Amino acid sequence: MTSTFDLLYSVQDKDVDALGHVNNVVYVQWMQDVATAHVDALGLGLKQYLELKHAMVAVEHQVQYRKAALLGEQLVLRTWLSDLNGLYSTRQYVFYRPSDQSIIFTGQTKWACVEIATGRPKRLSPSFTQAYQPLKDDTQTLDFSAFHEVQ
Repeated sequence: MTSTFDLLYSVQDKDVDALGHVNNVVYVQWMQDVATAHVDALGLGLKQYLELKHAMVAVEHQVQYRKAALLGEQLVLRTWLSDLNGLYSTRQYVFYRPSDQSIIFTGQTKWACVEIATGRPKRLSPSFTQAYQPLKDDTQTLDFSAFHEVQ
């Protein structure tokens, strides 16, 4: 992988809580959604996990809520892999609102490779290490200039 992965999203009724903004647990769901879309795009999603009999599962999340998102707003959900070793990968997230050029959320997930049948840790297979390549350090992960016109 040589770039970030973006998923465009419009905030829906189901995302908004009684306080009128996106509920905090929804951001974690979006982390899962954009990660799933990314691994599918890389050709190593759920179908391949089942065939290989092992999968990546989330073991730790770190999140920072920076600004509220509201009903109808257009967002860019961005993710990329920042680290990969024998058992774990680290995925980064930045959610961006083009209308005011604001980063509204950042996060990170540590993923572990496990055998599906047992849930036990398993070393990453070559299929995983080839598909899940971390970004190079000089990649401009916060460059959202392509989305400044999106509204």
